[in-house]
Amino acid sequence: MNSLDINQIQEIIPHRHPFLLVDYIEDYEPGEYAIGYKCVTYREDFFAGHFPGQPVMPGVLTIEALAQVGAVAILSKEEFKGKTAFFGGINKCKFRGMVKPGDKLKLELHVISTKGPVGVGKAEASVDGKIVASAELTFMVG
Repeated sequence: MNSLDINQIQEIIPHRHPFLLVDYIEDYEPGEYAIGYKCVTYREDFFAGHFPGQPVMPGVLTIEALAQVGAVAILSKEEFKGKTAFFGGINKCKFRGMVKPGDKLKLELHVISTKGPVGVGKAEASVDGKIVASAELTFMVG
């Protein structure tokens, strides 16, 4: 298994606090897949307004966290080191559950196709084995 701590993640992707949404990578294969985690705490900035009295991680941030894990998979390829991965599209997106403070959000992205600097990944986010979000994410490396 290839694992990465927060410092190693920041060597690969440009995101920083408060927008870095991945705490560690459990395993990855450059250009193929990455599996990471976000340990969701009540102290996240977005919980102040989403929603008072019933904190829920915004679904779009769950998708962003999946994209960041995918960026680790893509940008760890030798040919893309030092570059940035941008969203090209979000398809087949489904939200199936809520992410709340105290959850350990598992983030998985498997690259299903690439053509040059453009590709698509199948992404799933889960909490305690239950899928809370899934999508096909298109990326462009620039």
